[in-house]
Amino acid sequence: MTKEKPRLPIQSRFIYLAHCGVSPLYSGAHQRITEISADHSEVGSRAFGDYTGILDRLHTATALLLKTGAENISFVKNTSEALGLVAQGYPFRRGDEIISYIHEYPANHYPWRLQESRGVVLKLLPNRDPGQRATPDLPGGWLISDLERNLTRRTRLVAVSHVQFTSGFAANLQELGALCQAHNVDLVIDAAQSLGALPLYPEHYGISAIASSGWKWLLGPVGTGLLYTSPDFRAKLGHVMAGAELMEQGSDYLDHTWRPLTSGKRFEYSTSPVYLAAGLEASITGAILPWTPEAIREEIFRLQDILIENLDSSAFTPQIFPAPNRSGILSFRCRRPAARIVQALDRENVVVSERGGYLRVAPHYYNTPGELAQAAAIMNRVGSQS
Repeated sequence: MTKEKPRLPIQSRFIYLAHCGVSPLYSGAHQRITEISADHSEVGSRAFGDYTGILDRLHTATALLLKTGAENISFVKNTSEALGLVAQGYPFRRGDEIISYIHEYPANHYPWRLQESRGVVLKLLPNRDPGQRATPDLPGGWLISDLERNLTRRTRLVAVSHVQFTSGFAANLQELGALCQAHNVDLVIDAAQSLGALPLYPEHYGISAIASSGWKWLLGPVGTGLLYTSPDFRAKLGHVMAGAELMEQGSDYLDHTWRPLTSGKRFEYSTSPVYLAAGLEASITGAILPWTPEAIREEIFRLQDILIENLDSSAFTPQIFPAPNRSGILSFRCRRPAARIVQALDRENVVVSERGGYLRVAPHYYNTPGELAQAAAIMNRVGSQS
């Protein structure tokens, strides 16, 4: 990475390695949120004269990140809302099938579970680890061969995370997208653990929809999310929520003609929190786009390697996946209980997290090699304690 990294205010107090949880807010995002909220306080509704422009700029920035058109982007509150709009709007018929993974994050599980009330069958892929054991003791990942065996003529949709939140297993989108396209199955991706850390180009992989939160790898504000839908996929979906902003007639509120928007704006059905939208746009344009997803991915992997090289392998065993399945989350099996290590590290101002029995370490590109080396030294000391 040749371009100079930004320095975040949090680096003066913590070694922050928990970007798979809630990331620190990018300083440019904090500034934009503060500016708009101050205007709201001082001039009231006049602060929102650029309401449409704020959302449009967020659409454009996200489209650049995903290499798609701005018309395919929607601003939402979180991944759950995005996937709920997709799942409830999808034209399922009784007996149709959805395929997912047994250890998905709730945001990418419960929306599909709800479809069982419509007579839809939810099939869950078995858990696998890198050794391909059928039932490893901790969450691992899934196999494309298992997915292929579960595809039938009734399969309508595959819904999996790009990156699994526990183990860090990343789906190989190239082979996943090709398989779904070959069987005329819609592919819906939860990208909360990848967008901003890994390249993700839906039109290259044949992805129908992508949902993501904004406060993890995008370094944006809590309460923000993004939804990508391809035009053909969007045209399939029914309307789940409706409000003034759904309609082409805009602020002509007494015109109740049913003329819904057909772009991604159709999912922005009512008033959006524009403070937060502006903050998320500032994060994407200021902290992510200038470095490119490819460069960010390589720097994250370099920082992970520094950590692995400096850790005591008898106390921390990394969950290593093949190169196509590697992600920004580096998960460890630990000699001590992972939750206790997280607590001990927190007292040392090293912020990591625990999920599914793993210790999760998730550096971002702005972290420094020195921070990772220092974190390793502290982890070794903490991990060796009885």
